[in-house]
Amino acid sequence: MSVLVVGTTALDSIKTPKSENPRLLGGSASHAAVAASFFAPTKLVGVVGGDFPAKYVKLYEKHGICLAGLERVKDGQTFHWSGEYEVNMNNRRTLNTVLGVIDGWSPKLPGDYESTPYVLLANISPAVQHTVLDQLSKAKFVIADTMDLWMNIALPDLLRLLKRVDCLVLNDSEARQLVSEDNVPAALAKIHKLGPRYVIIKKGEHGSLLSGPKGLFVAPAYPLKKVVDPTGAGDSFVGGLIGFLAAQKGGSVDSHLRRAIVHGAVVASFCCEGFGLARTTKATKAEIAGRVKELEKLVKF
Repeated sequence: MSVLVVGTTALDSIKTPKSENPRLLGGSASHAAVAASFFAPTKLVGVVGGDFPAKYVKLYEKHGICLAGLERVKDGQTFHWSGEYEVNMNNRRTLNTVLGVIDGWSPKLPGDYESTPYVLLANISPAVQHTVLDQLSKAKFVIADTMDLWMNIALPDLLRLLKRVDCLVLNDSEARQLVSEDNVPAALAKIHKLGPRYVIIKKGEHGSLLSGPKGLFVAPAYPLKKVVDPTGAGDSFVGGLIGFLAAQKGGSVDSHLRRAIVHGAVVASFCCEGFGLARTTKATKAEIAGRVKELEKLVKF
């Protein structure tokens, strides 16, 4: 089955203590769609300006990503984010954000996109996520990713969204903020009451935590000896996760979700080994399978 990914398509300028890389392909939809494409046919919905490099369009196409839903505004400016990481590569600060063409953007799905069974509402405003949900007709499983920004400026829209999706993905500090609860297991119970059947909490280098009908599942991150750039790792994680789910034949989502999380973690590990999408786009299915086996050995006891 296929995957529909909706989110930001951006140009990222990333600075670390050792390097500086301007105007790389980035955005939540870019990272998630490339990750999903390793496992299933993927459709991307986003918007870019006239300054969006043709080489990045070719990169999408190289991964077989359908671009019928990618809007191009010739006289507009592509969403641009600039950020700087500290030495530990965990803490970063935003230097500049230019919304450009995503400011006020309201996506319109091509006809065949409306019946896509697996849908990822990658990190973007809840208003845009609602607009997409309003156009879907046969979605089997819908995942929404979010962040603290939307809790601060669009909480009513976000709370309404949680009643419409199957799974919510967020990090641990955002989970605490959403329900005003410092204890993560207690926060999970409160988030479920807001609507989503499944909740996945991203914990960066410490892995992730799944809460669902079958209880809790703790998944490790793939251990890396060197992190070059973690930008987009969370988006790659959830993209790989939903791509793996879409590729499974038979069985329920419950029966495949734990393995999907492990595959998502592995794809995210490649993202961290290069700037932007440089390493992810060079990964192979054989490399992904190899790291999955390594993770399986690490957690077996």
